[in-house]
Amino acid sequence: MEKTYYDPSDLKKFGKISEWNEELGSKFFEYYGKVFEEGSLTAREKSLIALAVAHTVQCPYCIDAYTGDGLKRGITKEEMMEALHVAAAIRGGASLVHGVQMMNKYDKLSM
Repeated sequence: MEKTYYDPSDLKKFGKISEWNEELGSKFFEYYGKVFEEGSLTAREKSLIALAVAHTVQCPYCIDAYTGDGLKRGITKEEMMEALHVAAAIRGGASLVHGVQMMNKYDKLSM
């Protein structure tokens, strides 16, 4: 068996977080369920967004869950990869735009 820091079987235990605080756990799962209901966005679109966000926040459980969910919803590997690149571009851009803060601080301190 492959050893990883994250045990893939832990994903199946996610619902157990309510055991230690039933009120907040229940409220979270109620909210979570509502978020993924069909609305202005389809469940398929929401799954693709979730997969991109999962990569951005680097959650292996979410990556596993939404890769599988996406497959069930007919999302292709090309669509998944394109969404991942969108997430990577936004994340990279967000890092780089903070370079302006560095440049401003450098200019102020080096005067």
